[in-house]
Amino acid sequence: MKISFIGGGRVVRIILGGLQRAGRTPEDVMVCDTDGRTLKSLEEDFSVNTSTDCRDAEGDLIFLALHPPAMKEVLTNIKPPQDSMVVSLAPRISMGYMQKAMNHLKVARVIPNAPSIINRGYNPFCISSEASQSDKENLKSIFDALGDFPEVDEEKLEAYAIITAMGPTYLWFQLDELERLAVEFGMDTKEAKAAVSSMTLGAVEAFYSYPQRDILMDLIPIKPLSSEEAEIRSIYRDKLTALYRNLKEKL
Repeated sequence: MKISFIGGGRVVRIILGGLQRAGRTPEDVMVCDTDGRTLKSLEEDFSVNTSTDCRDAEGDLIFLALHPPAMKEVLTNIKPPQDSMVVSLAPRISMGYMQKAMNHLKVARVIPNAPSIINRGYNPFCISSEASQSDKENLKSIFDALGDFPEVDEEKLEAYAIITAMGPTYLWFQLDELERLAVEFGMDTKEAKAAVSSMTLGAVEAFYSYPQRDILMDLIPIKPLSSEEAEIRSIYRDKLTALYRNLKEKL
């Protein structure tokens, strides 16, 4: 199978990193980007082919690894081969918009998330009715190696973009700060990582498996951040709702 990426940014590194880690990188991978330094870095890290000319991208799968504003321009300029499936890795731009802009019916959308780089991703997708079962299997052969790959309604992809694609950023800085405090309080680095990791994984498992959430959340008598909880919830609600509404402005 041959795959191409138009754009060589973070999401390409996530996908190629996860495929490399799983030993599932296709033999023929092309990355197109206008930034030569980006391409050189990807060549060195993943042994992929690269090009600064994105107009002639081809392959069984052609991934659009671009932000929505840049993707609009690219969609009007590329001429994908008839047998290729074009896969957007961005929110907001619908399959219908893609089909009309390219005059190409075989399209799909995936919302990847960063844990895919260690094969623990959650990457929802949708696919056009014009795509074949073979197209779908090709797509699954890439993303099944990266973690969970559920097929969902296209209307829900922007919600997944907010909750799963961006979700790690809501948590990672907090875990980083807990580790730093653990070291300040006397643990060594190894102990801090083990403590925060085990605590976090256990907390998530308990949160989703214990049958009475209200009782669970009241099991710890001292809650140092209780006076800030309402404010923190408000920050989540206000910022993420505004971002979601912006993404839902369909193109």
